[in-house]
Amino acid sequence: MGGNTSNRSALRIITRGKEAPSTKLFCGHCGKTPHPGAQPEDSRVCQACGLGLVLEAETNIAPGIRDPFLVVDHSLAVCALSRESEKLLGIVETDAVHRHISDFLSPGDAEQGSDALLSALALAARGDSVVQNLIVRPRHTFGVRYWARIGHCGPPSAALLVLADAR
Repeated sequence: MGGNTSNRSALRIITRGKEAPSTKLFCGHCGKTPHPGAQPEDSRVCQACGLGLVLEAETNIAPGIRDPFLVVDHSLAVCALSRESEKLLGIVETDAVHRHISDFLSPGDAEQGSDALLSALALAARGDSVVQNLIVRPRHTFGVRYWARIGHCGPPSAALLVLADAR
Protein backbone atom coordinates (compact mmCIF):
# COMPACT_ATOMS: atom_id res chain seq x y z
CA MET A 1 0.00 0.00 0.00
CA GLY A 2 2.76 2.47 0.86
CA GLY A 3 2.11 6.06 1.62
CA ASN A 4 2.53 8.06 4.76
CA THR A 5 1.34 6.36 7.93
CA SER A 6 0.85 8.11 11.22
CA ASN A 7 -0.12 7.41 14.81
CA ARG A 8 -3.55 8.83 14.20
CA SER A 9 -6.23 6.64 12.70
CA ALA A 10 -7.25 7.49 9.17
CA LEU A 11 -10.89 6.86 10.14
CA ARG A 12 -12.69 9.70 11.87
CA ILE A 13 -16.22 10.34 13.08
CA ILE A 14 -17.81 13.03 10.94
CA THR A 15 -19.90 15.48 12.90
CA ARG A 16 -22.21 17.91 11.19
CA GLY A 17 -22.50 21.38 12.60
CA LYS A 18 -20.13 20.60 15.47
CA GLU A 19 -16.42 20.77 15.97
CA ALA A 20 -14.69 17.41 16.08
CA PRO A 21 -13.85 16.47 19.67
CA SER A 22 -10.23 16.74 20.75
CA THR A 23 -8.41 13.46 21.21
CA LYS A 24 -5.42 12.20 23.13
CA LEU A 25 -2.94 9.41 22.41
CA PHE A 26 -2.00 7.14 25.31
CA CYS A 27 -0.25 3.83 25.92
CA GLY A 28 -2.54 0.88 26.66
CA HIS A 29 -0.19 -0.29 29.42
CA CYS A 30 1.60 2.63 31.10
CA GLY A 31 -0.92 5.34 30.14
CA LYS A 32 1.76 7.79 28.99
CA THR A 33 1.15 10.13 26.08
CA PRO A 34 3.91 9.78 23.48
CA HIS A 35 6.00 12.88 22.93
CA PRO A 36 5.45 14.42 19.49
CA GLY A 37 8.03 13.02 17.11
CA ALA A 38 9.29 10.39 19.58
CA GLN A 39 6.98 7.66 18.28
CA PRO A 40 8.19 6.06 15.01
CA GLU A 41 5.51 6.33 12.34
CA ASP A 42 5.69 2.62 11.52
CA SER A 43 5.18 1.42 15.12
CA ARG A 44 2.25 1.53 17.51
CA VAL A 45 4.21 0.06 20.42
CA CYS A 46 4.80 2.57 23.23
CA GLN A 47 8.36 3.85 23.20
CA ALA A 48 8.26 4.63 26.96
CA CYS A 49 7.45 1.14 28.33
CA GLY A 50 7.75 -1.08 25.23
CA LEU A 51 4.70 -3.09 26.35
CA GLY A 52 1.50 -1.34 25.30
CA LEU A 53 -0.03 -0.21 22.02
CA VAL A 54 -0.61 3.48 21.51
CA LEU A 55 -4.36 4.12 21.48
CA GLU A 56 -6.50 7.21 20.94
CA ALA A 57 -9.54 8.44 22.84
CA GLU A 58 -11.40 11.70 23.31
CA THR A 59 -9.74 13.82 25.97
CA ASN A 60 -12.77 13.56 28.28
CA ILE A 61 -12.31 9.77 28.59
CA ALA A 62 -8.56 9.29 28.05
CA PRO A 63 -6.70 8.13 31.18
CA GLY A 64 -3.83 9.85 32.92
CA ILE A 65 -0.64 7.93 33.71
CA ARG A 66 -1.82 7.15 37.25
CA ASP A 67 -5.36 6.09 36.30
CA PRO A 68 -6.16 2.37 36.37
CA PHE A 69 -7.93 1.38 33.14
CA LEU A 70 -8.94 -1.58 31.02
CA VAL A 71 -9.50 -1.86 27.27
CA VAL A 72 -12.36 -4.18 26.29
CA ASP A 73 -13.24 -5.45 22.81
CA HIS A 74 -16.66 -5.98 21.19
CA SER A 75 -16.93 -9.49 22.69
CA LEU A 76 -16.41 -7.92 26.15
CA ALA A 77 -13.02 -9.58 26.53
CA VAL A 78 -10.15 -7.65 28.09
CA CYS A 79 -7.63 -6.54 25.44
CA ALA A 80 -5.34 -4.51 27.68
CA LEU A 81 -4.90 -3.83 31.36
CA SER A 82 -2.92 -0.86 32.58
CA ARG A 83 -0.05 -1.17 35.03
CA GLU A 84 -2.19 0.59 37.66
CA SER A 85 -5.09 -1.85 37.07
CA GLU A 86 -2.73 -4.77 37.51
CA LYS A 87 -1.91 -3.45 41.00
CA LEU A 88 -5.52 -2.61 41.85
CA LEU A 89 -7.04 -5.91 40.67
CA GLY A 90 -4.10 -8.10 41.69
CA ILE A 91 -3.58 -9.70 38.28
CA VAL A 92 -0.98 -9.32 35.54
CA GLU A 93 -2.05 -8.32 32.05
CA THR A 94 -1.02 -11.62 30.45
CA ASP A 95 -3.43 -13.47 32.76
CA ALA A 96 -6.26 -11.00 32.09
CA VAL A 97 -6.18 -10.68 28.29
CA HIS A 98 -8.90 -12.59 26.41
CA ARG A 99 -10.93 -13.11 29.60
CA HIS A 100 -14.44 -11.68 29.96
CA ILE A 101 -14.69 -8.37 31.81
CA SER A 102 -17.11 -9.95 34.30
CA ASP A 103 -14.19 -12.04 35.59
CA PHE A 104 -12.81 -8.80 37.06
CA LEU A 105 -15.58 -6.21 37.53
CA SER A 106 -19.27 -6.25 38.43
CA PRO A 107 -21.86 -3.49 38.55
CA GLY A 108 -21.60 -1.70 41.87
CA ASP A 109 -25.04 -0.13 42.01
CA ALA A 110 -28.04 -2.46 42.27
CA GLU A 111 -30.33 0.25 40.91
CA GLN A 112 -28.39 0.38 37.61
CA GLY A 113 -29.23 -3.24 36.87
CA SER A 114 -26.83 -6.07 36.24
CA ASP A 115 -26.56 -5.39 32.49
CA ALA A 116 -25.67 -1.69 32.76
CA LEU A 117 -21.91 -2.29 32.76
CA LEU A 118 -21.97 -4.78 29.90
CA SER A 119 -24.31 -2.58 27.83
CA ALA A 120 -22.14 0.50 28.32
CA LEU A 121 -19.02 -1.43 27.31
CA ALA A 122 -20.70 -2.97 24.25
CA LEU A 123 -21.90 0.44 23.04
CA ALA A 124 -18.48 2.02 23.55
CA ALA A 125 -16.70 -0.86 21.79
CA ARG A 126 -19.03 -0.34 18.81
CA GLY A 127 -17.96 3.29 18.58
CA ASP A 128 -20.61 5.13 20.61
CA SER A 129 -19.02 8.44 21.52
CA VAL A 130 -21.17 9.07 24.61
CA VAL A 131 -19.14 8.75 27.82
CA GLN A 132 -20.98 6.90 30.57
CA ASN A 133 -20.24 7.01 34.29
CA LEU A 134 -21.11 3.92 36.32
CA ILE A 135 -20.29 2.49 39.71
CA VAL A 136 -18.38 -0.80 39.58
CA ARG A 137 -16.76 -3.13 42.08
CA PRO A 138 -14.10 -5.80 41.84
CA ARG A 139 -15.73 -9.19 41.38
CA HIS A 140 -16.15 -11.15 44.62
CA THR A 141 -15.22 -8.05 46.64
CA PHE A 142 -17.91 -6.35 48.65
CA GLY A 143 -17.72 -2.91 50.21
CA VAL A 144 -15.34 -1.55 47.54
CA ARG A 145 -16.77 0.71 44.83
CA TYR A 146 -15.20 2.74 42.03
CA TRP A 147 -16.56 5.32 39.61
CA ALA A 148 -15.95 4.00 36.12
CA ARG A 149 -15.76 6.31 33.09
CA ILE A 150 -16.59 4.31 29.96
CA GLY A 151 -16.04 5.51 26.40
CA HIS A 152 -14.66 4.60 23.00
CA CYS A 153 -10.97 4.17 22.08
CA GLY A 154 -8.94 2.62 19.31
CA PRO A 155 -7.74 1.59 16.85
CA PRO A 156 -9.02 -1.07 16.70
CA SER A 157 -12.42 -0.06 17.99
CA ALA A 158 -12.76 -0.89 21.69
CA ALA A 159 -14.22 0.31 24.97
CA LEU A 160 -12.07 2.13 27.50
CA LEU A 161 -12.99 1.72 31.17
CA VAL A 162 -11.16 4.14 33.47
CA LEU A 163 -11.48 3.58 37.21
CA ALA A 164 -11.60 7.29 37.92
CA ASP A 165 -11.37 7.35 41.72
CA ALA A 166 -9.22 4.30 42.38
CA ARG A 167 -5.82 5.97 42.80
